[in-house]
Amino acid sequence: MSTPEQLPERADADRVPSHQDDPTQAVRRLRDTVAASALPPDAAAEARAVVNQFDDYILPRLANLDAPLLAVIGGSTGSGKSTLVNGLLRERVSNPGVIRPTTRQPILVANPEDAGWFNSPRVLPGLTRSHGAGDEQSTALRIVETPSIPAGLSLLDAPDFDSIDDRNRALASQLLAAADLWIFVTTPARYADQLVWNFLNDAAGRGVEVVVVLNRLDAAAAQTVPQDLRRMMDQAGLGGATVFTVPFVPDLGDDTAGEFLSPETVEPLRAYLTRLAEDSAARRAVAGKTVAGAVEGALERVDALIERRERQEAFAHQLDQSVFEHYKDAHRHIIDATSDGKMLRTEVMDRWQDVVGTSDVGRGFERWFSQAVDKLGSFFSGEPAPLREVETELESGLHAVIVDAADTAAARSWSHIGAVAPELRAGADPALARASADIDERAAQLVREWQAGIIEQIQGTAGEKRQRARVMSLGLNVLTVALILMVFASTAGLTGGEVAIAGGSAVLSQRLLETVFGEDTVRKMATDARNDLNQRLDALLRVERERYYELTDPLLDGAGAEELRAAAGEARRSVDERFPGILSPAPAALEPGAGTGAGDGTGADDVAESFERGTLRGLFDQLRGTFGAQGGGQ
Repeated sequence: MSTPEQLPERADADRVPSHQDDPTQAVRRLRDTVAASALPPDAAAEARAVVNQFDDYILPRLANLDAPLLAVIGGSTGSGKSTLVNGLLRERVSNPGVIRPTTRQPILVANPEDAGWFNSPRVLPGLTRSHGAGDEQSTALRIVETPSIPAGLSLLDAPDFDSIDDRNRALASQLLAAADLWIFVTTPARYADQLVWNFLNDAAGRGVEVVVVLNRLDAAAAQTVPQDLRRMMDQAGLGGATVFTVPFVPDLGDDTAGEFLSPETVEPLRAYLTRLAEDSAARRAVAGKTVAGAVEGALERVDALIERRERQEAFAHQLDQSVFEHYKDAHRHIIDATSDGKMLRTEVMDRWQDVVGTSDVGRGFERWFSQAVDKLGSFFSGEPAPLREVETELESGLHAVIVDAADTAAARSWSHIGAVAPELRAGADPALARASADIDERAAQLVREWQAGIIEQIQGTAGEKRQRARVMSLGLNVLTVALILMVFASTAGLTGGEVAIAGGSAVLSQRLLETVFGEDTVRKMATDARNDLNQRLDALLRVERERYYELTDPLLDGAGAEELRAAAGEARRSVDERFPGILSPAPAALEPGAGTGAGDGTGADDVAESFERGTLRGLFDQLRGTFGAQGGGQ
């Protein structure tokens, strides 16, 4: 039997979710699948962000398109977001300030009729809620209920997205991902900042409804900045977005208590938001457009995660395959060492000649056999040492070859992992650099059990009375050693006496066995003994090799690339089919693509082909609901 040629399977069968009409169920399965996928740290952070968006916005919005809209007000540090919110409501709900970052705690302002929706865990479930007086050091979502804002729309004053505080920036990104409507507040001094455009480009890519407020616009800046801002928005794909301007008020500072922007300065924006809140069809259109873009954006991000997961799976299989090859070489080395006569040193064969004699087998098998039996009878009655020495030499030689091969495979595997994955090896058990601590004991047990199997084979083969008599006259130990010598002295397959390569003594072993059992039977016995040894070696080396799974198993834990791909395809189909009035007609049915070969064990050569999925083509034109032409839009 040859050494194994293919790495055994390790991955479970892919699980393909069944089709469901309810898109929230399909999207939830996708969300859970993403959450269950093991990814490297950089991709894991992205996966958490995708899961947060599913939880914070996509799932609750898909479940209820008619729920109150969430308009998130974001902007640069010091852009005047809080002052703008207070001015719109004519109520001090947010505390402006000059300390940077100025907005720390997110504040959600809602009509009392809508407060139940935002207080429930359906929206932004990962954030704790607070009420009453604010705590600027807290990241809890503060809910402010006021009739100053019309039912159907809420305003969320988010932390600065260019905050010096990492937590504030992360929270601002999370809140923006949960918005139906983005209201970006910037100033003539900050409108061209790259951070502003990072978010605006993201909004354009996701198809989010965007309103831009150019705040604190003085007379000089008004001559050029609005036009330049429009130019930049057109280039970014935001030409349809609404822009409002709020003039600079010199006597109104961020630290001025009890004063608001005059009603006329914010009336165009207030009118826009009021009309949106009062028009259920417009609200539904905005919600539909944004959730469509959010689903599309989430699926694109999942596609990127699938690619990252595929690379991780391929890398894990490459490592497994490399270790497998080292142990396959070890197996081959043992086979070669036990089939080319190298283990049969001169002193071993000399001792064997002392046991069976050196008579000329050409004078006839029967005569030679009779002499051999006489010699063995004399030998056993007087000098048992030579046979025991032969047995010991053969056992120790095989044992040493096994241990050395296992140690060599371990050292090479450890070295390879250190070269291609030093971060994995750094956290691994250093004992993997060598064979298992109990390799000596297990190798010795293998040899003993193999020998016991040969004895059972000889006993089982001696079926005729004449054969049993000859076995008894020679002794099981002698025949066992003779068969081992044949295995060690001939190439695998044993095609006849002329292939013996260890000299006359090995030929004597073969002739001795043939005299008892016949040539064909002896050939089969030798082949069976060789196959039995190979199987035992394979089992021992498999245990040694699988120790390295502790390095690669974490890379394959959780949902795999195929499971992610199937869940993403099902979510797309379900959303397209469930909301034909919101999303475009569903693309052609998609079938999950080929996987990474995680189940077939072929490693790097079996990485999946790329899987192309259709794209959501967006909302129908009549549902896009642009408001640029309404009062106050510029």
